[in-house]
Amino acid sequence: MIFVHDRGRMANNILQYGHVYAWGREHGRKTMSMRFAYKYPYFHICYTKHHNFATYVFAKFAAKWGLIPMVTFSNDEAQNRRNEDIMLQKRMLVVTGWEAHWYDLFLKYKAEILELFAFRPEIEEKVVEAMNMNHGDCPPVIRSQSSLLTDRTVPMILGVHIRRGDYATFHDGKFFFSDEQYVNVIRRFLTLHPDRQVKVFICGNDPKLDKDYYRRELPLCEVVFPDGNPGEDLCLLSHCDYLIGAPSTFSLVAAMYHDRPLYWMMDADAPLSESSFRYFDDLFQHIL
Repeated sequence: MIFVHDRGRMANNILQYGHVYAWGREHGRKTMSMRFAYKYPYFHICYTKHHNFATYVFAKFAAKWGLIPMVTFSNDEAQNRRNEDIMLQKRMLVVTGWEAHWYDLFLKYKAEILELFAFRPEIEEKVVEAMNMNHGDCPPVIRSQSSLLTDRTVPMILGVHIRRGDYATFHDGKFFFSDEQYVNVIRRFLTLHPDRQVKVFICGNDPKLDKDYYRRELPLCEVVFPDGNPGEDLCLLSHCDYLIGAPSTFSLVAAMYHDRPLYWMMDADAPLSESSFRYFDDLFQHIL
């Protein structure tokens, strides 16, 4: 059994475990996420075998007391290769570190990873209800991009993720954007679709977000603030047709579920076009 000691927050943990899970599948090894054994109970994986608090405690203290080895992946490629050898040799160990990456294997087993991190039914039901409440008779249908362009009878749904909090210092605040900057990017998106009704769902981690400012500055579209928990916000964003946000794994994971186009705001003043939007399979290999 490979116990995965996840770091960071929820979306980081999904990607971190996904990489090790894919490696384990390729080499016939079982894996278990220590973080999803006790935290973020929004996903199917949290209720699968071995994902429970008792297993988490066992792995944590077994590694702490040196009863099972721990390997840490870093920027040292030679050490990372030795770590893989240890993973193949040991029956039980803990894997940690930001650089535990196997991109090709992740894509190979992405469908299985998505099944593991499928949202719990009650999360999906609440999100569907919230989107129906704001969309009248238009439920959140998982549409392909081609059908989205041709089906003009339903509103286009834009999901915006506003990241504040730790982004005040992350990369020296480079991606800590103001309300005005977010509004301007949304306006640029609207100009790309002048003949479409657009509804904007805004999620984020700023409890003091000036919601009235967004409603006032975006009079041509309905602006909705779902105010859900992290699992509900992630689920809702995953159902949107397009996604915009500061570069973060939260919006990236949301885009992964239904292969939605995502625009990472690297520069809030940059021009916006359809080619500005990219997809998970490319973006997840370029996380900052």
